[in-house]
Amino acid sequence: MNPLHTARQVSARRLLNPLLPYASLVMHGRLAFDLARRDVSGRYRGAVGGQLWAFLTPLLMLAIYSFVFGYIFQSRWTSAETGDINFSIVLFVGLIFANFLSECLNRGPTLVVSNPNYVKKVVFPLEILPWVAAGGALFHAAISIVVLLLAMIVTGTPIAATAFLLPLLFVLFVPMAAGFMWFLAAMGVFFRDLQQFVTVFATALVFLAPIFYPRTMLPEQYRWLLSINPLTFVVEAGRDLVLWNRLPDWQATLGYALAALVVAWLGWVTFQLTRRGFADVL
Repeated sequence: MNPLHTARQVSARRLLNPLLPYASLVMHGRLAFDLARRDVSGRYRGAVGGQLWAFLTPLLMLAIYSFVFGYIFQSRWTSAETGDINFSIVLFVGLIFANFLSECLNRGPTLVVSNPNYVKKVVFPLEILPWVAAGGALFHAAISIVVLLLAMIVTGTPIAATAFLLPLLFVLFVPMAAGFMWFLAAMGVFFRDLQQFVTVFATALVFLAPIFYPRTMLPEQYRWLLSINPLTFVVEAGRDLVLWNRLPDWQATLGYALAALVVAWLGWVTFQLTRRGFADVL
């Protein structure tokens, strides 16, 4: 039997294992955590406000979006849909998930390109780079959740008993984002213009999700666009948990979890199949 052929068969079988995308996180979790922490601290190094900007940025963005969409465009949910909850609070819950996904998508195409030393000179587990980026995005999401809770307390908005389940949504959401990043990181090595497309794509996902408007405002023939948007489920489920004390539909949750696992696996397989060519291009 040809040893090379046997090795390829073994490698192909390994790629079919849907749990392998998470094996690297288990094996190199400490490294991923340290790199994510360094990434976050490096982002604010040299700024006068330092990491305080992680707290100020969501506040400023909330103020801008609330003014533009709440005051100028008069975007509103009906009282039947929101229970008379302040528009800014409803908006902010959606923005937490939108900002997380946008940060992940926008960083995806440059994850490998911006770290050529990891490819050429160091024996480094490149597959953990999306986990590192997701870790940084999770840090900002956590800060935004703190801002949200403070805003709810200040405005007198009741915090639902189910709000403590909000982190579980990110357990579903992070693999989806990681899958996108594995794919974008691999393709970004060979197609340098991908970054420009992704910026537009990420913005489109945000505006085609029920963040600034309720699902019912979109004409029925176009609502399928919301259904295929990876933001739609987590935004609506997040509002259910934090604002309205409702658990997400279990069938929708199961379907989203399955979709997230498939996206993560497909992205990881794409990354593994193309990584041998990274050094040649870089």
